[in-house]
Amino acid sequence: MSREIFEVTKDRFHLKDPCQYILQGTWPKEAKMRACLDDSEIKAEIRKLEVVSALERFKDPDLMRGERITAAVQLPESLEGHQKLSVYADMPDKTICWFSVSVKELEKRRGKPQFFIEEEKVQQGFLRIRGWAVADEPVKIQIFDENKQKLHAEILRTQRVDVEQMYEEMDHEDKTGFFAELTNLTGKLVYVVFYAGDTKSVHIAHLNPAVVFRKKIQKYAKKGLRYWKSQGSAAMVGKIVSKVKTASTREIPYQKWILHHLPGNKELEKQRKTVFDYQPKISIVIPLYKTPEKYLRQLVDTVKAQTYPNWELCLSDGSGEDSPIRKLLESLEASDKRIRVIHNEKQLQISENTNAAIQAATGEYIAFADHDDELTPNALFECVKVLNEKKQTRILYSDEDKMSMDGHKFFQPHFKPDYNPDLLCTVNYICHLFVVDKNVIQEVGMLRSEFDGAQDYDFIFRCIEAVKSEEIFHIPKILYHWRCHEDSTAENPESKTYAFEAGKRAIEEHYKRTGIQAEVLQGEFLGLYRTRFIRDHDPLISIIIPNKDHTEDLKRCIDSIDQKSTYRNYEYIIVENNSTEEKTFQFYKKLEAENPKAHVVYWDREFNYSAINNYGATFAKGEYILLLNNDTEIINEDCLEQLLGYCMRSDVGAVGARMYYEDDTIQHAGVVIGFGGIAGHCFVLQPRGTTGYCHRIICAQDYSAVTAACMMVKRSAFDQVGGLTEELAVAFNDIDFCMKLRSAGYLIVYNPYAELYHYESKSRGLEDTPEKVARFNKEIQIFERRWPDIMRDGDPYYNPNLTLKSQDFSLKRI
Repeated sequence: MSREIFEVTKDRFHLKDPCQYILQGTWPKEAKMRACLDDSEIKAEIRKLEVVSALERFKDPDLMRGERITAAVQLPESLEGHQKLSVYADMPDKTICWFSVSVKELEKRRGKPQFFIEEEKVQQGFLRIRGWAVADEPVKIQIFDENKQKLHAEILRTQRVDVEQMYEEMDHEDKTGFFAELTNLTGKLVYVVFYAGDTKSVHIAHLNPAVVFRKKIQKYAKKGLRYWKSQGSAAMVGKIVSKVKTASTREIPYQKWILHHLPGNKELEKQRKTVFDYQPKISIVIPLYKTPEKYLRQLVDTVKAQTYPNWELCLSDGSGEDSPIRKLLESLEASDKRIRVIHNEKQLQISENTNAAIQAATGEYIAFADHDDELTPNALFECVKVLNEKKQTRILYSDEDKMSMDGHKFFQPHFKPDYNPDLLCTVNYICHLFVVDKNVIQEVGMLRSEFDGAQDYDFIFRCIEAVKSEEIFHIPKILYHWRCHEDSTAENPESKTYAFEAGKRAIEEHYKRTGIQAEVLQGEFLGLYRTRFIRDHDPLISIIIPNKDHTEDLKRCIDSIDQKSTYRNYEYIIVENNSTEEKTFQFYKKLEAENPKAHVVYWDREFNYSAINNYGATFAKGEYILLLNNDTEIINEDCLEQLLGYCMRSDVGAVGARMYYEDDTIQHAGVVIGFGGIAGHCFVLQPRGTTGYCHRIICAQDYSAVTAACMMVKRSAFDQVGGLTEELAVAFNDIDFCMKLRSAGYLIVYNPYAELYHYESKSRGLEDTPEKVARFNKEIQIFERRWPDIMRDGDPYYNPNLTLKSQDFSLKRI
């Protein structure tokens, strides 16, 4: 059994009163508080901590003799001459030191921005850092190298409801959370500096492997000691054994992984001997501008090394009449008849420079590359292989990674989904390698200079609009290496802020051309975008909530919508499902009497989740149905509007939300078919505030399915596919329902900006009786029988290079 620990979990200064030091934590109920500066007692007040955050509510059932409190300790204006602040818990039988801190540490923090580092991962020149920072005014964050030179770092700022609730005195609307990833770091450390007005606080992130290792040991020792104190030695041994057993399934470094997946010499030689029935010429078009000779030579060498020979390389030099690379280009052109150089007498911007190369191209397909990147030797071979196997293909794109300046290190692979229109409206995930039928270009036109900086994004949108979705093919292989340097958008996004504004306009123009009314906003990161759809009316939403007893859960769910939601046109259909407690029926009676939006209907047959929701839908009057579990609670006030915006689109069948467990870890962020052998939720147990692989947690996108714990669906689409499949009484019915919608031609969208808590237990659903096991296995068989293609071929919205053994989008194990 767990042992109860009395401890301070958070300590901080009051933002408005620099003499008030606030402590929060678990306190023995029978104790009296005594605060001392050295030997002098000072004033301290206790109040019971309101359980405002889900994380605290989650922990409360563990408390027996303790309670959660907030203590305010009143410090003198001057701490000079004092050494230490101590707070004691005086109990009838003993006294414990509940908290202590040196005066030196207090002085270092008083009147300055306060911050907390929740994650700090360092690995071979890579740093990921996540946490929060607050002050009496908005906090600005900058990162510097060991020489105190500012680093170009993209810092994501996020809203942290838990932090804002803790700092209840904060009166400005600053995003308190932060997240940053930096690559190609050198030196022994970096400084993360938090500015607020004339004050600042500094966190040192060490890059030296020895220091990082020492800090890890200290962290694990502290964590292990706490676990031993609370759980006991037997549990501690079990934890260690579990860690050892799972060592082989942990994520592996990409640099090691890629060596096993790039084609070897034997495979490349086999490709060179392959003769395809269809051998189109592929024109690789590249705009040049004072390109460093070293990188240009390396790029051309990777084109010459292609195992598919029918290509041409069209190089347009936009450097102007005094081009520093003219002689190099002349020698390159002379070295291979397939290389064509376009010399321009004046300097050209990116779009017109690329267009000059396209105009000179004679191939049936056009491939796009940047002037300092590289192709893998099998890049064109893989494209032509697809064009022979999938003859309807008119657009191709591949996976890509980043490459160090010297070309010896590969990192940050981008393993992409198959064509995902809503992800494309969130980020230009297609990017490289992009290959398109030249006839499509003749139809849609070339690159447009008014979108320079995001000219490729605008161009991709116009191309995909001109073809059918089945004519777009994704090659799930790394075919392109994107070289990163400090002026690259990848590493220094602020160097090209105009590009992100152009990207926003590219999405807006796409929506206009496709007849969708929407507002596009910059997302949390530069290069990520959010869409808000504009409604012409507020349709009725029928919220269907099955319920059996658990009136506290149901009340919290309904109250959260009634009290928070800015969308008001909804009704509740509460489907009563064999409750046994008299107070449940009294609650229903009171609910219907006091809330005109609520209607209770009665299901008196055996439990069948699908049948219960289908039954509830027969009473629904709305144009849209929201399937909702009773143990949920909406977080953001525009939650219903976020779901509805996507659901009102004609091509969308259902929309799901980002859901958290009670301990503020991810419960649902989309569903992938194949996780756990059948299907599972994405990014389960990832901490709130993390963004996941390629920021997928915070990207609106299409998935094969979303959970019916919170799923909005068109009433017309619901009826079209016959509702939920009642043969699936308990398991996989929501996944099956989404598959039916997809088969009917609808998209299933995950919208991360609809956020809810789902108070489902993490261990809920365990099949712990023979009857449950038999039923579960039967429903697995039913699902597999109904959807054999996706079970065999894999989920199109999940890359086959990523593992199905965990739900974190990590690499498939070697």
